Amino acid sequence: MKIKKKYIFFGILIITILLTITIYLGVQASNITQGIESFPNSYQAYLKEIVKKHPNWQFKALYTNLDWNYVISEENIYGKNLVPKNYSDNWKNTTPGQYNVEVDKGWVDCSKRAIEYCMDPRNFLNEARIFQFETLSYDEYSNNLESIEKILYGTEFYNTRVSYLDIYGNTINMSQRYSELILSAGQSSRVSPYHLASRIKQEVGPFLSHSSISGNVEGYKGLYNFYNIGATSSSEPMGAIKKGLQYAKDGKGASQQIKDKYIIPWDTKQKAITGGAIFIGSSYINVGQNTIYLQKFDVNDQRSNNLFSHQYMTNVLAPYSEAKSIYNGYKRSGILDTPMTFIIPVYENMPNIPTHSPNINDFDFIYENKKVCSTASNLNIRTGPSTSYEIITSVDKEAIMTRIYKGNQPGERWDKVILENGIVGFVYQSYVSDKIIQIEEIKLNINRTTLNKGEQEKLQVTIFPPEANKNKIQYISSNPKVAVVDENGNIKAISSGKTIITVKSKENDVRNQIEITVYSPVTDILLEDNELYMIVGEKSKINTIVKPTDANNKTIKYNNTNEEIIQVEEDGTITAIKQGQAKIIISSDDNSNIKSECVVNVVEFSNEDIIFDETLTVDGLNISKIDYNENTVEDIIKKIKTSLTVRIVDYNNKELKLTDNVGTGCKVQIEKNGKIIRQYKIIIYGDASGDGKINSIDLLLIQRYILGLDQLLPIYLKASNINKDGRKPTSIDLLLIQRHILGFQEIKQ
Repeated sequence: MKIKKKYIFFGILIITILLTITIYLGVQASNITQGIESFPNSYQAYLKEIVKKHPNWQFKALYTNLDWNYVISEENIYGKNLVPKNYSDNWKNTTPGQYNVEVDKGWVDCSKRAIEYCMDPRNFLNEARIFQFETLSYDEYSNNLESIEKILYGTEFYNTRVSYLDIYGNTINMSQRYSELILSAGQSSRVSPYHLASRIKQEVGPFLSHSSISGNVEGYKGLYNFYNIGATSSSEPMGAIKKGLQYAKDGKGASQQIKDKYIIPWDTKQKAITGGAIFIGSSYINVGQNTIYLQKFDVNDQRSNNLFSHQYMTNVLAPYSEAKSIYNGYKRSGILDTPMTFIIPVYENMPNIPTHSPNINDFDFIYENKKVCSTASNLNIRTGPSTSYEIITSVDKEAIMTRIYKGNQPGERWDKVILENGIVGFVYQSYVSDKIIQIEEIKLNINRTTLNKGEQEKLQVTIFPPEANKNKIQYISSNPKVAVVDENGNIKAISSGKTIITVKSKENDVRNQIEITVYSPVTDILLEDNELYMIVGEKSKINTIVKPTDANNKTIKYNNTNEEIIQVEEDGTITAIKQGQAKIIISSDDNSNIKSECVVNVVEFSNEDIIFDETLTVDGLNISKIDYNENTVEDIIKKIKTSLTVRIVDYNNKELKLTDNVGTGCKVQIEKNGKIIRQYKIIIYGDASGDGKINSIDLLLIQRYILGLDQLLPIYLKASNINKDGRKPTSIDLLLIQRHILGFQEIKQ
């Protein structure tokens, strides 16, 4: 069947509009962008170092749109993140009553600092630890048995045929090896078998005798749980393992549909490996938790709006340790140079410098903000203060860096530094020396701190000491929507509001700020009606729009030229006093030269002289409930009974023909002896443009109004309120128009 071109074009147009609406209205949703340049500057240098070694690796930035402090507070809840009890106090929650209390046997609640360290992705952007951000979907082209075996090397699963105890205690020997079951499970669940192999090593260790997979736990004989699914923390001996085996037995009371989906009970190792993989895939990987990091820290859960609850592990260091295990397995298998993709979270308001490992004692360092340079060629920058920490990058002799903390450790001393490209790490103190004079003070001066929209002003900058004048400085506007500043200090006013212009040294944290106010003057006053027709005693309102949308002073004044005919209140409400004509001059309080005029005619008219068909709704001087499929001039005139002359004009007072369609804002004029004595305005719900049609133009007009980019006159606002709840249009009204355009549900007039 052939599809007409116009329908194809129409479909593309609708999709484009829907995407646009999603972009503007879905501001709370996370979004993923690809490429190193899409990351914040504080990420980019680390990724560029990695890609030097592995050019086939791809990086995607997951902008969570979550505030960093909010994320940490949500994760810093007692029992949610644990560390081994034998760790130092820097790792542990030291709150009285919670300190060293075993949440699970041998595991205690961790410190806020540990959470900050483990959750900041920048701490792990090196060749090994980055694998906590590896995407975990199955890839038929790269996944193979040989590589799985190499990942299992060093464990009892390696090159081993599967055997297990059934529920009766009988030993069942299978012909398949563990690697074959893992590969098959990956194919069934669409989860990377490399991830499954690494996850099994992480959860049950290297030995087949682990209680979760021995099949020999009293009360749970013949049951297996390779991934410790459902093994939540418990202070009871083997409590977590028993909870996991209970899940293997009956899904902890899950429905039969769920048990069938996960092949429960897991009374064979094949069912446990495959069913658990399906659980991981459907419960985590396929709902946005597509990395080890996201499975541990639930910051991108598409399953619901309930973040921070759907977390696979309690060990706060699980992503850290699993990443190294995966890296080692991949390295042994020789697959590190194959194409791989990493999804790395980004948070709002992250600290400038990542929190370092709790293993590093803060008392061993003294704060210092000083330029230094390397004195040894090929000086290594490490993740911590010793050669046991991993190398982030290397720098050449005389490379410049900023020492932010000077080491004061006993014996071998290490400094914490920031390289010019933004990488933060540790260097051996003996291999660096002080360098160059730094900026100590920045003074700012400007002729005006208040600018009109569109104006420009130059910011004058003075550097102290003068010897540091050649050092680089950076100009930053806290709100570029209000004003922008270029690299030479030229400020341009964009829209009304306030912004802070910061001038800072690129080499240290010396800075100064100045507040800029942008004023947006009134440029025009638009009227919904330039002429009104009223009867004695009637009230009406002059509806106005003050341009531009961001004008600071939108106050307007009303000057009545004939107070015997009408009265005008401060809000534009008119009361007709007696028959005659008056003129109202509307002027801007911001600029008296900005004016508009409205002529008011008080005429003789009786509502009994005109009868509207009961199918129409007449509310004051507005007519609605017009059948969208019968809205020609002829259709409407037939529904008005009167001996007076009826004609219909458009918004610009141009008379319409009988066959013309009417739209929102069109006027029904009642004439007597050639003079207009009454005027009604038409409302077609969904028609915000006034062309009598409901289409993508109306969608865009309402969308721009919702986003604050443009304004609508009151008659068009009423037509945009499809819901008819008397409120301003919202995304619900947009959806109703979409459904009308797509033919799913016609708008009720």
